[in-house]
Amino acid sequence: MSVLRSILPTVARNNGWRCFATGFPSDTIAELNKEMESVFGESPSPSPLGSTPQQPARPTNGSGDGQPMLTHIDSSGQAKMVDVSSKHDSTRVAIATCRVLLGQEAFDLVASNKIAKGDVLTVAKIAGITGAKQTSNLIPLCHNLNLSHVRVDLTLNEEDSSVMIEGEASTSGKTGVEMEAMTAVAIAGLTVYDMCKAASKNICITDICLQHKSGGKSGSWSRSSDKIVVLTVPNSLSGIVFAFGYFDNLITF
Repeated sequence: MSVLRSILPTVARNNGWRCFATGFPSDTIAELNKEMESVFGESPSPSPLGSTPQQPARPTNGSGDGQPMLTHIDSSGQAKMVDVSSKHDSTRVAIATCRVLLGQEAFDLVASNKIAKGDVLTVAKIAGITGAKQTSNLIPLCHNLNLSHVRVDLTLNEEDSSVMIEGEASTSGKTGVEMEAMTAVAIAGLTVYDMCKAASKNICITDICLQHKSGGKSGSWSRSSDKIVVLTVPNSLSGIVFAFGYFDNLITF
C-alpha cells in the first residue's frame, strides 16, 4: 500500500484534498487502482460518489450550450461592468477570512502591544472597515455599494504565531458583497504587515478566501469544512468506502 501511505500523509499535512470533489491527477488514480487490484485481486468497485472525479459546477451562458461564461467580459472579449439594473434588491451578506503569519518575535510584540507604531489589532481593524468601503475604488469593475454593515475581527493564534482575520459585509441591493468582505480582510492583513514590518520582514499574508455568502439569485454558499479522501475497494468487500478526514498524525493501516 505504498501509494496510499505516500498520498495520505500529504493530504493530512496540507489539510486535505477531496478526491471526488477536486480530483487527483488521472495518472495517480490509475496507479492507485492498479495497486488496489494487486492487493485485493480485482478492480475496485464503482464509487457511490461516481467513477470519475466530479468537476465543480460552472456558470453557463444563456445559449444553454454548457460553455463557461465570465460576466465581466462582453461578446467581443472586452472587459465590462455588469449591468445589474434588472436584478431585484435582496439582503446580501458575505464573510471572508485571512491569516497573517507573524513569526514568534513579531507575534510576541503584537501580543504585548509593544510594536513601535502602536496598537496593531485596533489599527488593522479600522483599516479593514475603511478598505471595505473603498472596494469599488480599488477593484475597477466592482459596483459602488451602499454598505449597511462591516465587521472586522482579529484574533491572535499562539499555535502558529499568526493573526486570524475575519471580515463580514452586508447590504441590501442588487449585487453581492463578496469583494467587500475579502477587501476588508486583505487591507487589514496588509495593515498588520505595515505595523510590524520593522520587527520582521518574514511576515506572510495568506489564505484570503470567501467563507460564506447569502442573498441574490445564487442563494447561499459556504466553504465546506470537511477534508475527505474517498477510496473504494472491490465488490468482494461489498464496496466498502474508506473516508479519511484531516488528522494531526499519520494514519497507518
